Amino acid sequence: MSEQTRGSRQPAAASFPGATGVTVLDVYDWVAPDGLPGGSAHVHLASTEGYVVLSGAGRLQTLGSRGYAETPMGPGDCLWFTPGTIHRLVNDGDLRLLVVMQNAGLPEHGDAVLTFPPEILADPAAYARAASLDASASASHGASASHGASASHGASASHGASASDAGGDGASHGTGNGDGAAGPAAAARRRASLAIEGYLTLRERVAERGPAALGDFYAAALRLTAGYADDWRARWLGGALATAELTGTHLDEITARVTGHLEAAGLWRIERVGERSYGMCGRLTTYPASRAVRAG
Repeated sequence: MSEQTRGSRQPAAASFPGATGVTVLDVYDWVAPDGLPGGSAHVHLASTEGYVVLSGAGRLQTLGSRGYAETPMGPGDCLWFTPGTIHRLVNDGDLRLLVVMQNAGLPEHGDAVLTFPPEILADPAAYARAASLDASASASHGASASHGASASHGASASHGASASDAGGDGASHGTGNGDGAAGPAAAARRRASLAIEGYLTLRERVAERGPAALGDFYAAALRLTAGYADDWRARWLGGALATAELTGTHLDEITARVTGHLEAAGLWRIERVGERSYGMCGRLTTYPASRAVRAG
């Protein structure tokens, strides 16, 4: 199989190892409706996500097949979670992560659903407005705890511009320190608060009924994303799968003592995006795979 495979827009050999995505994430210190600082809560449907803690301290809250869990995080820790794990990062002090995301290209194109309240999840147009980092679009949902969370980390408006923590955390570029009253920072903050409101209600239901209580949320997430499955499949075929199959080709050449892929060895480089973006969980320093260039 050649390096250019199955409609891939760049050679499989140019993909970051394993066709993963990498991002440096500075987790928000915004205070959520429950008083904890951090980002939004959301889920990925087809991609596993991993963290290496670079500095600071925090916690990872998860909802999944074993119910609710909270895992402390400190420098040097490495952890990951599989699709379907609803996750929320809590920033206990300058939490900075290296995020590694499976299937680079999928999270950036919609494989991330925020835990908004059920009435928003049930309405694709309302979901798009709430998820948007266009301040005028998201303002109608408000910044206060108005959906039931007072009792007790994006996806773009089209659900397909940029949506994950690891090159998949709903990215939007903007200026400011994240605390402004208007613009993408304010929209990202409103979005995070709304997602936490829905998450807290969902967590309460899991505490009462067990993991089965996640069924309605999962069903809503599938309804919102079903239209992206064909696009995700094409990106997977040309990315992660093509990269894995390229290893098979290399093994065939090694068995046959053919030196072709060794003679074609090269160095690739991705320049980071200069301006940090506003993601679901924090400010992102991104390394888009589409920017990979041959460096040697």
